[in-house]
Amino acid sequence: MADFLTEKVPERPAAILGAGTMGSRIALMLATRGGTVRLFDRQEETTRKAIAYVGQHLPDVVASVEGGKAGHVDIATTLEDAVKDAWLVIEALPEKQDLKTDIFGQLDQLAPADAILATNSSSFPSSQIVGKVTKKNRVLNTHFMMPPEKRAVELMSCGETDTALMEDLARYFSEVGLSPYIARKESIGFIETRIWAAIKREALCVAAEGVADPETIDRLYCETQGTTAGPFRLMDQVGLDIVLQIEEHYAAAFPHLPEAPRTLLRRMIAEHRLGVKSGRGFYDYSKATS
Repeated sequence: MADFLTEKVPERPAAILGAGTMGSRIALMLATRGGTVRLFDRQEETTRKAIAYVGQHLPDVVASVEGGKAGHVDIATTLEDAVKDAWLVIEALPEKQDLKTDIFGQLDQLAPADAILATNSSSFPSSQIVGKVTKKNRVLNTHFMMPPEKRAVELMSCGETDTALMEDLARYFSEVGLSPYIARKESIGFIETRIWAAIKREALCVAAEGVADPETIDRLYCETQGTTAGPFRLMDQVGLDIVLQIEEHYAAAFPHLPEAPRTLLRRMIAEHRLGVKSGRGFYDYSKATS
């Protein structure tokens, strides 16, 4: 596999399925050492925004990566075109298990036999979405944080993933300016996300109970933890619909978790307060100075 990564990566494209917030950022990072990245999304407007985002940020990110060289991010109009000849396929679709299971079943048939198949899911271990996959040894989780702002990426086996594949992929991620971490065993929420989920959940509880409003919680959190953004500002960046999907998955796995955070998030979503992408979440983003 090491020879494969060294010899084939420059010659074959990587494919990203889903051109939303995370898909566009993953594509940006994979395009920092030359080569081609294909983006596929059924929403034309989403893809257009992703390409514009990459074009805006790629020069600066390339300059920050040792040996960096700007690659190409192209639009694929079909799933078949996206994965043709790809050496790596990363799924960055909504957190819906049935959707991911179906997609991986298709990838098992459509992608090259030696292609690595990865999911960016933050809440579903890849073992839960490989029911329709025959070659499970090439499937794993590659959970990206928020590149290029945060460059950590967690790798986790589906239970049958080739160990050498994971180690070589981790080395490749280092070469494109990312910071890889390999989980030693399967965990819902991986490492960082599992810890961060507890922080988000408790912050939502504090707000839902009326102990303090989101802005006060964020200010106190930033001052005491030395961060520039608090839990509510960060949830707005991710999108409250995504935050709810993740939290509902945790609640299904751990029934003892409190309901108040999900109730608050559902109310926000019903008011179309999704965060930055809708112009309003826990904060108002409709004004440039907000």
